[in-house]
Amino acid sequence: ATVNLRAVTSWVGIARLLAVVLSCVAFSLVASTGDFGGPYGTWCMFTWCFCFVVTLLVLLLELLELYPALPLSWDDFTSAFSMLAALMVFTTSVVFPSTFINSPCSGSKCARQAVATTVSCLCFLAYALEVGLTRAKPGDISSFLSTVPGLLKVFEAYVACLIFSLLDKYSSKAGLQWCVAVYSICFIITLLIIIFTIGRCLSYIPCPLEKMLVGYNALALAMYITATILWPLYSFKDTKRPDSCGRHCSWNKHLGVTFLTIFNLIAYLVDLVYSTRMVFI
Repeated sequence: ATVNLRAVTSWVGIARLLAVVLSCVAFSLVASTGDFGGPYGTWCMFTWCFCFVVTLLVLLLELLELYPALPLSWDDFTSAFSMLAALMVFTTSVVFPSTFINSPCSGSKCARQAVATTVSCLCFLAYALEVGLTRAKPGDISSFLSTVPGLLKVFEAYVACLIFSLLDKYSSKAGLQWCVAVYSICFIITLLIIIFTIGRCLSYIPCPLEKMLVGYNALALAMYITATILWPLYSFKDTKRPDSCGRHCSWNKHLGVTFLTIFNLIAYLVDLVYSTRMVFI
């Protein structure tokens, strides 16, 4: 193995080093408080640890120039991971303080939690910087997942995962079952596109990939339009928000799914526009 110092001295390498340090500081501070129990705390700790380990591994593989031996598209993998890490850390930076920091904030424990939140926000900025630095420029088609449609694929899959985490009490209504089917079908196909791209398997698809993606984006957009209409219609029809509606209230979860559905609808619309421009213009 040879040593490639540009892996840590380039702007992308510096952004990754910052992400490694900041994610390590974040989970160390939270671990020192001993207060990270429950599903939300577990998710936050997993996010920081996962991003720390994978980013450190990416740095080592690029520093020692070992990544060409891996049976995958390295540029697609790093682009997809940086986008995923940015989304995960952003979610954690919102979930952690809203769950664990009480008002008024006082004492050393609360101070460490506040610093961890600030560090997590800076970590998100580091990953966002990496996404911006590695995004494909106009005319550059070296890696699909570094283009705007490719990054949107990661966003769409992640938002679908957030939707799944909020699903509650939908089996009694056919309209809600259709919405869950929409989320599931689009998530599976989008995830397969990401996996096949990273695994260099797209060449085995017996049809023009670009036109297939345009067709899929149009179909996913149409399906999400129906979900955007049906989910709030069946979720909130003749249903008022309970007076005591806490964090685990079904009404709040349904509201969260509604907004996330709209986010993915917009993402698929932008994806369709960019994909159409790439193929036909």
